[in-house]
Amino acid sequence: MVRLFLFLIGFGFTVLGSVYIISYLNLMTIGYNFWEYVNFISRRVECLYTFLGFIIILLTIFIPGGKSYELHI
Repeated sequence: MVRLFLFLIGFGFTVLGSVYIISYLNLMTIGYNFWEYVNFISRRVECLYTFLGFIIILLTIFIPGGKSYELHI
């Protein structure tokens, strides 16, 4: 049950960060080039939620549980 909860938390962080990354694409319409955009989103905490969520998802999937009756995603 804990793994499912952590998986959903990771999924939520990934979606939240991805929404911010997509919304910050509007900066490119006002004159930012691609590398300035990447530099900007790499310094924003809300964009880093994408990578944090992805790491949590990977950990919940690939690290084996200690109980044999636990649900493996």
